[in-house]
Amino acid sequence: MLYRFKSQATAEVVMLETNARQLLDIIGKAPGAQGVITVDQMPAALQALSAAMAREATAQHHNHDDHVAEKHDEAAEREHVSLHQRAAPLVDMLKRAGAEGKDITWGV
Repeated sequence: MLYRFKSQATAEVVMLETNARQLLDIIGKAPGAQGVITVDQMPAALQALSAAMAREATAQHHNHDDHVAEKHDEAAEREHVSLHQRAAPLVDMLKRAGAEGKDITWGV
């Protein structure tokens, strides 16, 4: 299943369900079939994502991160897509939508 994040300030961001649920959990949103991140909620969402990315960056091994979506063996670990890479499109959307005063909605 795909999650589609939309805002009048940016292009649509499409994510796989696992990744979208992980990011919504980090920002404190229930990953339901539909939802909204209001302009007022965006600074806290950005702060939560930044903190989670910082935790991952300082961890010796990404599998120690509380928000990791899967557990990799050592060979797969080298090919792991980091939280920073997965969150980058949503972080950009949050910054741009917040600057323009536009909410972000999502749907499945």
